[in-house]
Amino acid sequence: MNVRSVAGGLAAGVGAAAFANAVLRRRAPPLEPALDGTRRTFAWNDIDVRYAEAGDPADPDLVLLPGINAAGSNGEYRKVFDDLADDYHVVSPDLPGFGTSERPPLRYSASLYTEFVRDFLAAFDSPAVVASSITGAYLLDVADDLDLASVVLICPTERGGPDRNLTLRELLRSPVVGEALFNLLTSKPSIRYFNADHGYYDTDRVDESWIDYEWRTAHQPNARYAPASFISGFLNADVDLEAALGDIDVPVTLLWGREAEITPLRRGRDLAEAADCRLVVVDDAKLLPHVEFPAQVLDVLDGALER
Repeated sequence: MNVRSVAGGLAAGVGAAAFANAVLRRRAPPLEPALDGTRRTFAWNDIDVRYAEAGDPADPDLVLLPGINAAGSNGEYRKVFDDLADDYHVVSPDLPGFGTSERPPLRYSASLYTEFVRDFLAAFDSPAVVASSITGAYLLDVADDLDLASVVLICPTERGGPDRNLTLRELLRSPVVGEALFNLLTSKPSIRYFNADHGYYDTDRVDESWIDYEWRTAHQPNARYAPASFISGFLNADVDLEAALGDIDVPVTLLWGREAEITPLRRGRDLAEAADCRLVVVDDAKLLPHVEFPAQVLDVLDGALER
């Protein structure tokens, strides 16, 4: 095979990828909010961060911070948001770079999200906070700077990806090949695979409309930039969870799916023992017990937020 043939094949491949990327961009309509309630905007560091608000503003503030994944959004709390609004003034943001929030083509970092969590929570009056997965580590990193009422952490972890890999991050950020790779990672078959692998113990609890929403949020303009940092390890938190939990001066509850594999239950037991905090385990659930068993989790939150 001569050089001209190789070059022609590469050009054809890149052209096909660019065409496929353009088709997918046209197929994904603008994204509506995943949660009911009033739509608000938190202007932060030149990024418009959207959040949902519900409940009586005179009730205690409760902030629900979603975790991070390639198709992440505050829709993670879709099964409990409305019920919590009966007793709390509930707010839940789409993190910068995700969901309905703005997605500038930044090189996202753990420090960016840590600073956002601190500044967003500081805007509310002694809020109770529920944080999921790696966002729990961002919260613990700045908890001493905040006036919090209580904290619930759902399968918290310091790591959302491998050790930092600059080549992988820049590859995913690249305009044609990176977009094509990200489109493969966030295709509906891939979303179903990741949901089954570590998100949900029983994927029958996830209806097709939610799979469609995850696909749409992952195919918005600039959708790949924040996940590129997540997948390549640049969003791993530089915090010792045991030490941070031991230092926090508010009631803390750890909520864990018994079948979680990425953050296994033994990690929850170790954290609870080291920090002398409460651990609640939900059977037949993985990383998202608040989606799989919302009624049970609402009971847990009712007790944890009153402690």
